Amino acid sequence: MKTAPAGLALAGLALGGWLLYLLAPVLTPFLLAAVLAYIGDPVADRLEAAGVPRTGAVVIVFVALLLVGLGVLLLLLPMLARQVELLATRLPAYLDWLQQVALPWLQARTGLDLPPLDPEAVREALRAHWQSAGGVAQSILGGLSRSGMALLGWTANLVLVPVVTFYLLRDWDGFMARLRELIPRRWEPRVAAIAAEADGVLGSFLRGQLSVMVSLGVVYTTGLWWVGLDLALLVGMLSGLVSFVPYLGFIVGLIAAGVAALVQFQALEPLLYVFGVYAVGQLLEGMVLTPLLLGGQIGLHPVAVIFAVLAGGQLFGFLGVLLALPVAAVAAVVLRHVHQGYLQSDLYASGEDGGG
Repeated sequence: MKTAPAGLALAGLALGGWLLYLLAPVLTPFLLAAVLAYIGDPVADRLEAAGVPRTGAVVIVFVALLLVGLGVLLLLLPMLARQVELLATRLPAYLDWLQQVALPWLQARTGLDLPPLDPEAVREALRAHWQSAGGVAQSILGGLSRSGMALLGWTANLVLVPVVTFYLLRDWDGFMARLRELIPRRWEPRVAAIAAEADGVLGSFLRGQLSVMVSLGVVYTTGLWWVGLDLALLVGMLSGLVSFVPYLGFIVGLIAAGVAALVQFQALEPLLYVFGVYAVGQLLEGMVLTPLLLGGQIGLHPVAVIFAVLAGGQLFGFLGVLLALPVAAVAAVVLRHVHQGYLQSDLYASGEDGGG
């Protein structure tokens, strides 16, 4: 009978995972709202402690989040859209460079018999894909104009995220209290201790990782602009956004910026400057940004991070990628407590006695 609660908990976890898998396509706006509410709740709590009523504190935090989001959309998206349009005009030059320079150089160095690249076929494939997906702004506007359901879906998501964020912010402490009441009293102290530690790790991770990503995006974009790269904003922000996977931002950005620099400048010297920009970015990330903004509280090995992102994407798509690292951070806290419990258990002690 003692195993019944454990079996019930495992069954609940399995059911929750199955429901998450089924509902993944519609959960993204709710997840984004929950992340925004989680990030804003500590600020609302501080305002409330200072004497501001809860609703007033939530309104202040909500307006601040809304202004930041609108500012990013109004300032960054048009610039990124122009960069994507510039990339579209440069695609023929990139394909020509790949056909006439990169592939012959690779074949001469490796001795591989590489099949010839058909630039026209690649251009047609890219043109067809571009017409259906387009740039960031073109993709959204084109998709919305072609489909009334797409328009309805985008509008619903745009409305859902701020509305759900507001209500989650307002009732966050109440939700947490009700969840705590559901925990069996015998387990409550241990679960509360684990939850408090997980909350600290998760909060540090979300706020710290977001700060690291934005900071790296600014560093890479500024450096590439200094080099004179036309696609500096697009490549730099892409490098920053994918930097949550160890070394991925560095590798993707260096390759993309290197190819863009070779095609644009037709010389090797700018390539050295590009490498210098990404070397400085890596040094800043490892020696300044990560210790300052993240610290050592997360405790996730790079291999675990890569596996978590790949597994989350495989199981739940884009939603899984968003959830992968926060879930892995919380799982690391739980596993640490399980490990400590095992070391203090009779099973571990009996193993030591048996070995003696």
